[in-house]
Amino acid sequence: MDTEALKKSLLKKFQEVTADRLQKIQLGVIDLEKETAEQAADDVARELHTMKGEARMLGLAAIGQLAHAAEDVLRAEREGKTATETATDVMLRACDVLSDLIEDLDAAHTGSSTTEEMVKALSEVSGHPVPALGPVRKPAAAPPKPAVQAPVAPAAAPPVVAQAPVAPAVPVTARAPDPVAAAPHPPAKEEEAPSAAKASSIADRSIRVNVEVLDSLGLLAGDLLVESARGRLRSGETAQLFERFSRLGDRFLRISEEVDVPDAIRTELERAEADLHMLRDDAFRFVRRNGDGINTLHGNLAQLADHVAEARLVPLSTVFDAFPRAVRDIAKTQNKEVDLVIENADIGVDRSMLADVRDALVHLLRNAVDHGLESPDFRQQMGKPDTGRIRIRVRVDGDMLHIEVEDDGRGMDTERLKQVAINKRLLSPVQAAALSEREAIELIFRPGFSTREQVSELSGRGVGMDVVKRKVETLGGSVGVQSRQGRGTTITLRLPQSLALMKVLLVRLGDDVYGMPAADVVAVMRIKPDDRMEVFGTLAVRHRGKPTALVALGPLLGLNGGNRFDKPPAVVVRHGDDYAALVVDGFVDEREVAVKPCGGEFLKGAPFIAGTAALEDGRIAVLLHVPDIMTEVRRMARPVTQAPASRRLRVLLVDDSPIARATEGALVKALGHSVEEAQDGEEAYVKVQTNTYDLILTDVQMPKLDGFSLTRRLKGTPAVARIPVIILSSLASPEDKRRGLDAGADAYLVKGELGVEILAQSIDRLT
Repeated sequence: MDTEALKKSLLKKFQEVTADRLQKIQLGVIDLEKETAEQAADDVARELHTMKGEARMLGLAAIGQLAHAAEDVLRAEREGKTATETATDVMLRACDVLSDLIEDLDAAHTGSSTTEEMVKALSEVSGHPVPALGPVRKPAAAPPKPAVQAPVAPAAAPPVVAQAPVAPAVPVTARAPDPVAAAPHPPAKEEEAPSAAKASSIADRSIRVNVEVLDSLGLLAGDLLVESARGRLRSGETAQLFERFSRLGDRFLRISEEVDVPDAIRTELERAEADLHMLRDDAFRFVRRNGDGINTLHGNLAQLADHVAEARLVPLSTVFDAFPRAVRDIAKTQNKEVDLVIENADIGVDRSMLADVRDALVHLLRNAVDHGLESPDFRQQMGKPDTGRIRIRVRVDGDMLHIEVEDDGRGMDTERLKQVAINKRLLSPVQAAALSEREAIELIFRPGFSTREQVSELSGRGVGMDVVKRKVETLGGSVGVQSRQGRGTTITLRLPQSLALMKVLLVRLGDDVYGMPAADVVAVMRIKPDDRMEVFGTLAVRHRGKPTALVALGPLLGLNGGNRFDKPPAVVVRHGDDYAALVVDGFVDEREVAVKPCGGEFLKGAPFIAGTAALEDGRIAVLLHVPDIMTEVRRMARPVTQAPASRRLRVLLVDDSPIARATEGALVKALGHSVEEAQDGEEAYVKVQTNTYDLILTDVQMPKLDGFSLTRRLKGTPAVARIPVIILSSLASPEDKRRGLDAGADAYLVKGELGVEILAQSIDRLT
């Protein structure tokens, strides 16, 4: 083999392997400040020693010199000659210089002023003289930089590794077999040998694969899976054809038995009958063998597609390993102490999603340190530990990946969020007052929303959580937020684990087939007339005891048609904490499909469309983007906020149904009024005696004291007789309305006809 070509390949391999090794060194250096310092120091020493040996073998003198000087600092720290914090800071700076040298191999050969300054700084901390470059085998001519270099900066995406199937107990590794490390090179300690052997064993079972090849394999596996499904379909059609021939043969035999023919012809008919029976038996055996073969092929191809999808998964640790250093640097600039805990970082995510997941988590961690965690002094006053904690948890739920970022900081002040929205003219005061706690927290996802009054390097530019939400929803996921003031905040990202193959529910709209990710589907149902209701003037259906928006999917997508059935089929989908029942024309099947981007100008960029998938019958299924659909559903279901009344009213809402109280209370709040609730007429009458109300809304059919009796009692009590009373009831007959007015009610509204405008007009008239 050409010596120069070998040198180039070894240098490229050195870049890739050293980028991973440098990441491990940084994590170990950060751990020097924790309780696991002894183990961390051993790991760092081993990695530095190996890096130094490999660099000197390849003539990379500057890298070897830096690694040697860093070893001296580590030794001084372990012997107590240097403060841990000082050693940590200078070694992290050395890691940054090493990162630059790995990218610039010319400087790694000859050194630079930056390298010399860094070596001097390390030597001053360790108390050792500046190490000499020493004899190195310098190449005759420095090879050119490789066209593709492994990223080493913390924010850069790591190389992709296709994993061979390994036992569950073996962690996924991003390291390939290393010819440089395999060269004769003594370990730093004797006890390193078993660890090195284990690492070599893991490396032997993994290879590096070009990501374009992996993507092509994924598409090919998906196409083969569809083609095998078509083969199963053709196998069924073949069986039906043979069945028709069999029935035709039976008819021929019956006719031959009924017709009187000469003996010579009868003999020929008997031979034909025997041949027909043999043909039928052979056809039956063929159909059975062909069907078994097609089923086996389909199963093998499905397994192949699963393995290819698994090979596309990259351990999240390749992203997470950069976070401890980043969080430490951010916290240090703000004089905060932070402990970052990461759980289940070895879970994989689709390579194509890695960059977006990293960007989203960078925003979340930055906000957690900057907005969430308090200063040590303030935490002491709150009775909290001086060191704040940020925890990243990863788990897999079916085909979905859940990533939680939790901090134990100050939490979110909903009243402050509302005031910021008012100050930035994102909401009017009436709209802000009508927001629930959850809606107030979701203000952080508004573009341009920030609680920072001044721009800083970390926050205050109005760019952050809206970017996170947009990135996650682009991937077909959702973002959820939970916060308790003074206790902390948890933000959950829910994402598909793989984008290559997706399990979908196929539904029919007219003659076309559409698919929805099975992970977003909660249930399928038939909509009964009795299950329908109206909430805020929007049609809804009761699902699991809660009102859920009911929307015809065809018209929402801009297609013709709508509800053509008395009991139409519907799909209940979920996005975050929101649910909707989407009416369709029928269900087709649930299956795993290969997702392809929209081609051509017809579908590209169209709303609600996430991609396409080929079906075995030749049709193309359009895959729907549930986040876009839910955004449109929320827009359609949002009540129109009225102009503010002359004053904010205190309203007592009386109803024995929790669902009715929730929906009617939200309607009143949307008009800018405050609401108190009572479960029946007796409780309402007691509250009226001790509290002051501007308006009373009451149901009729309630236990203990119904709405008619409550109204009569209120109007018969002089102290409260002047409070307007509006009866809200599902009883809509003229007789019921007359009974309510005779009892003294000031207005009678039917629940089925209730809308925000009708209620607003009645309240304005009475108050």
